[in-house]
Amino acid sequence: MANKELLLGDEALAQGALDAGLSGVYAYPGTPSTEITEYIQGHPLTAERGIHSAWSTNEKTAVEAALGMSFAGKRSMVCMKHVGLNVAADAFVNSAMTGANGGMIVVAADDPSMHSSQNEQDSRFYGKFALVPVFEPSSQQEAYDMAADAFDLSERYRIPVLMRLTTRMAHSRAVVTLGERRAQNERRSPENKRQWVLMPASSRARYDVLVEDHKRFEAEAETSRYNGYTDGPDRTTGIIACGIAYNYLMENYPDGCPHPVLKISQYPLPKALVRRMAEECGSILVIEEGQPVVEEMVRGVLPTPVAVKGRLTGELPRTGELTPDSVREALGLPRHEAHAASEVTVPRPPALCQGCGHRDMYTVLTEVVREYPDAKVFGDIGCYTLGWLAPFHALDTVLDMGASITMAKGAADAGQHPAVAVIGDSTFTHSGMTGLLDAVNAKAHITVVISDNLTTGMTGGQDSAGTGRLERICEGLGVEPGHIRTVVPLPKNHDEMRAILREELEYPGVSVIIPRRECIQTAKRHNAKK
Repeated sequence: MANKELLLGDEALAQGALDAGLSGVYAYPGTPSTEITEYIQGHPLTAERGIHSAWSTNEKTAVEAALGMSFAGKRSMVCMKHVGLNVAADAFVNSAMTGANGGMIVVAADDPSMHSSQNEQDSRFYGKFALVPVFEPSSQQEAYDMAADAFDLSERYRIPVLMRLTTRMAHSRAVVTLGERRAQNERRSPENKRQWVLMPASSRARYDVLVEDHKRFEAEAETSRYNGYTDGPDRTTGIIACGIAYNYLMENYPDGCPHPVLKISQYPLPKALVRRMAEECGSILVIEEGQPVVEEMVRGVLPTPVAVKGRLTGELPRTGELTPDSVREALGLPRHEAHAASEVTVPRPPALCQGCGHRDMYTVLTEVVREYPDAKVFGDIGCYTLGWLAPFHALDTVLDMGASITMAKGAADAGQHPAVAVIGDSTFTHSGMTGLLDAVNAKAHITVVISDNLTTGMTGGQDSAGTGRLERICEGLGVEPGHIRTVVPLPKNHDEMRAILREELEYPGVSVIIPRRECIQTAKRHNAKK
């Protein structure tokens, strides 16, 4: 009997990578990608085979380390959420130029509807931009199977492969049939060492090869088992369904779709199949999760005018996640009877945990900054971002990882005082250190609050890269030791915290205050283990 497991999409991909001979996973935690690395960390095979699975400081370092493992001939995977791919973009795009040696998969987990993100970006654009193959599973089984196929494709063409998941695929479960387990690669050097040095002369030659290989990637997509054309009797409309959107389509046609369907889960766009649909059908409806990536590409490859419908034309919503019901409307099917929301359901907005050290930090901060008529507090990404909500309403800005310090510095350059930056310990080491160095070099009049809960709290309590070293890091970046102040955020220490904050707001330079107390959730887990 085949071995079967009930797995999240994230876990299915992780298991597929392990069974395909993975030697290292590199990641920075970010929803909805975090469970991939956590699954690998907890799997017995990881310890048995010595698979690298420690968290990286940020997504860029993760891609670079994974590429280093690939250079050495081993199979590596790097995981992040979609906005993390922005941080990793320099390394990722250039990895298409260096190519891969051992198979390398870059996983980007997109978050349509922004359940826990700043934007709805679609990582397929990065695959198109970098000219690399892209896989987008439509089921947990495909997520498992694609891991081995993506590694094989990566090694066949010496190219990194992008794997795109979305929130519903990452966090929904299904039964997955497992295959045979492969051995890890032996270490081997690249055959063409010249292309790994991106000097202009070698890069120009490599780029010509990459452009030619892209034609071969397209040929692979045309015959991929993850892409398929299914004919149907009603050719008034042909349907292109991408990734998880294929499931939404088929939920509305449990007895089979009457229209021709082109399922796409491997890119580049299989142009020949698209043109076949255009020749056989009166119009085309494109169903895809995220942005209208395929809808726009389809318009550019058709030789004759064919009506192309989807998110751009209003048949499907322009923003947010797709649902079987939104797809049903686009298909022109009658609406399902709506279910009224319970009248007793009470909205529960997110809030900082009771007993959280961030609460004590914000209690003091909001009291002190009220003493200044024009104080501004620049926030950052983490669970402490909830300080923008009631009861604190403490933050004036939140942009991206690490932006609090640099935005405070820029505002101070414009004459803003006080300019306070609030950042977490993990976010600080992720991308705040360079901003602090900028502020030190400019002798900026800002106060930086590094709210240290000794973990990466927002994503479940993963290790934080700077734990136990924040003071030394800040001093090494040039902050005056006398203006690096550490406090314990507890109610009994509020008077001390107020005094320190008032002193440092008046200091005409860069000062750092570190309120340090372990996350209440990780503390509970640690106490339970004891």
